[in-house]
Amino acid sequence: MLKNYEIWKNANLPENLKNELNSLNQDEIFDAFYKELSFGTAGLRGLIGVGTNRINEVVVKKITKGYANYLNKNFKNPSIAISYDNRLFSKEFAYTAAKVLAANNIKTYIFNELRPTPMLSFLTRYYNCSGGIMITASHNPKEYNGYKLYESYGGQLNLENSEKVSQEITKINDIFNIEEAENHLINWVDVDEFDNIYLKEVKAISLNDFEDKATILYSPLHGTGGKVISKMFNTLGYNYYSYEPHMNPDPYFSNTKSANPEEIVAYNDPITYAKEINADIIILTDPDADRIGVAVKNDKNEYEVLNGNQVAVVTLKYILDNLVDIKNGYVFMSNVTTDLVKVIAESYNLKVVETLPGFKNIAEQIDLMPKGSTYVFGCEESNGSIVKEFVRDKDAVQGALMLAELASYTKQNGLTILDYLEDIYKEYNYFIEKTISYDFKGAEGQQKMNEVMDYLRNNKINFNNIELLAFEDYYNKTIIDFKNNKKSETKLPKSNILKFNFKNNIWIIARPSGTEPKLKIYYSVNNPKKDVAKEVFNILVNNFEQILNNI
Repeated sequence: MLKNYEIWKNANLPENLKNELNSLNQDEIFDAFYKELSFGTAGLRGLIGVGTNRINEVVVKKITKGYANYLNKNFKNPSIAISYDNRLFSKEFAYTAAKVLAANNIKTYIFNELRPTPMLSFLTRYYNCSGGIMITASHNPKEYNGYKLYESYGGQLNLENSEKVSQEITKINDIFNIEEAENHLINWVDVDEFDNIYLKEVKAISLNDFEDKATILYSPLHGTGGKVISKMFNTLGYNYYSYEPHMNPDPYFSNTKSANPEEIVAYNDPITYAKEINADIIILTDPDADRIGVAVKNDKNEYEVLNGNQVAVVTLKYILDNLVDIKNGYVFMSNVTTDLVKVIAESYNLKVVETLPGFKNIAEQIDLMPKGSTYVFGCEESNGSIVKEFVRDKDAVQGALMLAELASYTKQNGLTILDYLEDIYKEYNYFIEKTISYDFKGAEGQQKMNEVMDYLRNNKINFNNIELLAFEDYYNKTIIDFKNNKKSETKLPKSNILKFNFKNNIWIIARPSGTEPKLKIYYSVNNPKKDVAKEVFNILVNNFEQILNNI
C-alpha cells in the first residue's frame, strides 16, 4: 500500500489529483491505495478521487490503454462508440478514453452531450463498432463514477473477453505516461440528430394509440434521460409533465433524496407535485437511464411505488396481451427475478431463458437466439428491461413508453395499474418478492461479507416451519437435493451465488453485488391467497435475518 502511495506521490500527476493526494490523512491514504480498483465483468466502478482504489484520469488511461491493446489484437481496424452520464468528470473521462484510443489508431464515435446507456448500446450497433465505452456509475451515489465496456452486438463485455481485457490492463507498467492524441479518429456525434434516429426505433415498439392518454410525471433524477424521454413524450401527444427540479444534469444530484429509482425516498418530492397535476403515473429513470422506477395511483388516490419485479410483470403481460402470432418466442430473465415472469411467459407457450444476474448475460443470450426465433421481452428484478432488442442493455426509454401505454390502457378501462397487477396475481398466484441489501464498505467490510457468504455456504439453513428442499452453490457449481439425497451440477456459469429452495417454490438467494460493496438477499414467496403469501413471506424474512444477525 505504502509503495503505491509513494509511486503516486512522486509521479507527474494532474494538479487536481496532486492536491488531493497531499491532503489525505493516514486512514484516507490506506483506503485509497490498499488495493487496485478491480476490473470486473465488463468494467469497474468506484469512488472518484486519487489513488489506485479510486476512479480518476490515471486509472481511466490505464484501462483504456489495456482495452486498446485488446482491440488491436482481436479486430482489424477497430472502432469504438463512447457515451457518458452527468457525473463528475464523466465527459472528461470519456474524452480521455477517446484520445488514448486515437493514439492507438482506433476510431471513436463520441456523443457531444451526455446520453443514456441504452443509446450507447444503440450507437455501437448503428456504426457497426467493435465495442463501446460508457462512463457511468448508474444508480450509485454522487461520489461514484464508473467505466463499462461493450461488445460489438451492444451488450456489456462478456466474461471471456472481460478476462482478456483485464490481462492486457495488468501488463501496463508505466501508467503515468500513456500516450494521447487529438486527431481525425475522434468523431463527435450530434445528439439532436442521433436522438431522432434512436427515438424512431423506440416509437416503433408502440402497441396501441389511445385517445384518452395517461397524465405522466417524469423525472430523470438529474441524469441523462431528461432530454430524450421528454422529447419522446412530447412528440407522442401524452399529457406530459417534467419534474423541473430534477431536469438539469447535475453531478451533485442537488434536488434528489436518492438517484436510485429502486428506493422509495426518490419519489417523495415528485409525488407531492403529482398530486397537484393529478398524474396517473410517475416515471423515474436513474442517471444513465437504463433503470426505470414507477409509482401509480391506488384506489385512495395515493401513489404506490412498484418494485422492479412488478414493473417487469405488468410490462410483460401488457405486451403479451397485445401481440399476436408470436412464432418461437423467447423471454429472458435473470435467476433472481420473480418466477411470475416465467409462469406468465410459459402460459403463452413462450420459451424462457434464465441467466445469471446482470443484463450483459441476457444480452449475450439474445445474441444466441436460434434463427427464426422471436424476441419478446427481457428483464431483471433491478428495474431494468428491453422491450425490443435493437438495444442490448436495459433501456428505460423503451420501458417508459410501454408503461405510459399501459397507464393509458388502464385509464381508458376505468382501472389503475394496481388493478391490472391484482388481476395478474388472481390468475397466476400472489408473488411477493423483496431485495434487502447490506452494506460492507472498505477492506474490513469486504472480509466480513466473505465470512457471511462462507457461513451460508457451509452451514445448512434450517427453518422449523418451512422445509428446505435443495441448496444451490453456483460458485462450486453444485446442487444438493435434500429431499432425495442427491447431488447434481448447476447449469449456469460459475458465480458467487447461493440459492436456498424451500417447499412451495419459495426461495432465498444471497449474492455480493457486482458493482457496490453490498450483500444482496433476495426473497420470493407465492401462494393463491394474498394473506397466506404475506404471512409466509414475513416468517421467511424474519427467520433468515436472525441467522444473518448471528453470523
